[in-house]
Amino acid sequence: MTSQPLTRRPLRIVVGAVTYPPDVNGAANFGHRLATGLAGRGHDVHVICHSTDRHSSTTVEEGVTVHRVGTHATPVHPTIRVCTPWRASAAAKRLLDEIRPDVVHAQSHFFIGRGLINAARQRGIGLVATNHFMPENIFGYIRVPRKLQTAAARLLWRQLIKHYGKAQLVTAPTPRAVQLLRDNGFAHQAMPVSCGIDVGRYRRRAAAFRRSNPDPDTRTVLFVGRLDEEKHIEDLLRAMSLLHTQVPTRLEIVGDGARREYFEQLAAELGIADRVHFFGFVGDDELLDAYARADLFCMPSVAELQSLATMEAMSAGTPVVLANAMALPHLVRPGRNGWLYPPRDVHALVKAIDRVIGDRSTIDRMGAASQELVSQHDIDAILARFERIYRHVLDAEEVPEPIAVRTGLAS
Repeated sequence: MTSQPLTRRPLRIVVGAVTYPPDVNGAANFGHRLATGLAGRGHDVHVICHSTDRHSSTTVEEGVTVHRVGTHATPVHPTIRVCTPWRASAAAKRLLDEIRPDVVHAQSHFFIGRGLINAARQRGIGLVATNHFMPENIFGYIRVPRKLQTAAARLLWRQLIKHYGKAQLVTAPTPRAVQLLRDNGFAHQAMPVSCGIDVGRYRRRAAAFRRSNPDPDTRTVLFVGRLDEEKHIEDLLRAMSLLHTQVPTRLEIVGDGARREYFEQLAAELGIADRVHFFGFVGDDELLDAYARADLFCMPSVAELQSLATMEAMSAGTPVVLANAMALPHLVRPGRNGWLYPPRDVHALVKAIDRVIGDRSTIDRMGAASQELVSQHDIDAILARFERIYRHVLDAEEVPEPIAVRTGLAS
């Protein structure tokens, strides 16, 4: 990521996040990339987020002042922690009075996010919100009976719309994600803005690996993400057991989650345990290496508002096979950089993987197309776009440059 010199007054920005590193997920990664990127461009950036324990703290990390608000563990999942409404409200009011920001950018309407939304509104502080939420993501953790999920989803959407309606402008990662807000009753100003990615970082590591690849005859299919219900990794495992290609092929799964043990057992039952490698959570360098090794990236999830992991794979010059669900179609030009398949259709997934994985020239051609297509999501352009949005909420005459909703790969 490159730092760009400011040509206008630097802003004091609060990024409000329930989840932030060391948490590992798409929203945490985006919050970190946004905060450090804005700091690198000369802004005074503060993150207000959940702590990983009951204690509050303030530290400076990579040029960003990070205020962590104490939270409590839950029985739902080790990574899900809650902050009581009264503590979130008090912390938000105190910190905003201390920081006196120009703008608050909320990443969630839960817990500290809600506290910051209300406190910013009460103080007349510029307020932007980005939606990373879908009810399906919560149902993977909180076991809501299937017959009650529709009613629960309506209630959850109603809460989001109530609180995000207080923002002057709302963003979502893709046009499809904005449409999802509209479909669920959001009637305020909203625009698609990609989460952005440091394309060059993945491209450089992949190029170095391919020059020294010790095993060019083996093909590697990669999945990166949480090993939870809505990701449907069982479909990918079953597809791997049914491939027709004669080329040696293995599956690498990077990430962890509640269903890892089940997926490991399923791989054994399918007779492919020797060709499936579960890495768990890995460090940055190991993740870069995983993307560099991959010949094909697969995302079988049905609940992605953008999929940063897919964009990271594309940045590394990798073809993609994605479920034709939610926002994933925005990342594929079928036949050019990969294929879509009907979600949960294992045989269609097999066919899509086979169409790519057996031929090195196809892998190279589609991988080059992935790199070209993902370049519009480069983080520097996204940071500049958010700067314009912040200045727009502070000065209505400032044009935020909304992105027209269009077909194919879009921001």
